[in-house]
Amino acid sequence: MPGDHSRPQGNIIEPLTLLALATLAASLVLAAQLARGLRSLPKLRAVPPIDPAAAPRVSIIVAARDEARRIAAAANTLLSQDYPRYEVVAVDDRSTDGTGAILDRLAEGRAVRSTDATAASEGSGGGGGGGGGGEGPALRVLHVTELPAGWLGKNHALHRGAELARGELLLFTDADVLMRPDALSRAVALLEREGVDHLAVAPRIHAGGAWTQAVVTVFLVVFSTFFRPWKARDPKSRWHIGIGAFNLVRASAYRAAGGHAAIRLRPDDDIRLGRRIKETGHRQTAAGGRDHLEVEWYPSLGAMARGLRKNTFAVAGYRLSVVAVGTLLPAVFIFWPVAALFLTTGATWWLNAAVVAVGLGVTTDTARGHGLPLWTGLAYPVGALLFLAIVWLAAIRAVTRGSVEWRGTEYGLEELRRG
Repeated sequence: MPGDHSRPQGNIIEPLTLLALATLAASLVLAAQLARGLRSLPKLRAVPPIDPAAAPRVSIIVAARDEARRIAAAANTLLSQDYPRYEVVAVDDRSTDGTGAILDRLAEGRAVRSTDATAASEGSGGGGGGGGGGEGPALRVLHVTELPAGWLGKNHALHRGAELARGELLLFTDADVLMRPDALSRAVALLEREGVDHLAVAPRIHAGGAWTQAVVTVFLVVFSTFFRPWKARDPKSRWHIGIGAFNLVRASAYRAAGGHAAIRLRPDDDIRLGRRIKETGHRQTAAGGRDHLEVEWYPSLGAMARGLRKNTFAVAGYRLSVVAVGTLLPAVFIFWPVAALFLTTGATWWLNAAVVAVGLGVTTDTARGHGLPLWTGLAYPVGALLFLAIVWLAAIRAVTRGSVEWRGTEYGLEELRRG
């Protein structure tokens, strides 16, 4: 409820009222853009599977490091696609658990297995769509045992996988993504229908813990706000897109963009690959795939904080000044309007209440659209505070340590900045 309206307001009320008015106007514009833009994105469920006679060969490339808990389930969904011509290239990136052994067992009877030293000579063996003498698509496993200087592990693994791939289309995905059998067929049909060179598909995200889910909802709003995925399809727009769970790209466009070699030191490899593809004159678009793709993102807030160390500071260009400026946005659009409900009265109170209502509308709509509990949208101020804390902790840790840790490997901050 508003406070005592009879209390003298003083000269400070007018600036706060103007601030609230400006914040409300900006919030309404942003909310309208998000609602219209995200709803304009095509959905995989609305796209019929591709005609098998017109299906180009696809190479699915997945990099895995210490994914023994989830790699079998993910790989089996890749190997169960209802698609006529494809292969799976799995890269075991220096795993210290049973990831490599699991991939080898899956590959028995259907794949060519290579070590890092012999991949080039063995890469011509096997085949798509039932190669290697087994039934179903070929699973080709590459074991990478050393990381060359000047590379991030995942980027190098995907680069090596792309070197072995023989498809006209390359699908880069993660080792914890589960796909329905018709996901690839619908995605290729959409890429061909739209006449684009790159298609990024957003999955349904599962996260453990109530507050982790609240942070995921805020993250999705932030991602949509700062990357505007619906604008990626406009060839005249500077906006670009990339999603690590599902980046489908024509092999010719991938190579023309320099592949992962061009982004070898970028932790935000998915977005940066999309940027390179857009910058080299190729067309791209995004789509929703919550009914066909799913990923278990982080089981807890601690795991999320550790996982986001690798790329949140990278998005800020490894500059604390950018993180500081970025902190002003939630301060103005989220934290102050909520605080103003307890500190202001009159028109200022009502305007800030409207800002909070718009925020609730945006975040609950985002939660609904991604299959997350609606209450996570209602808790967006807390989710935003936790997300901001994760970003700052990642930035401070990188600066104080002079490095960024990713999957057990430390990368020097100065080297990353040069990259």
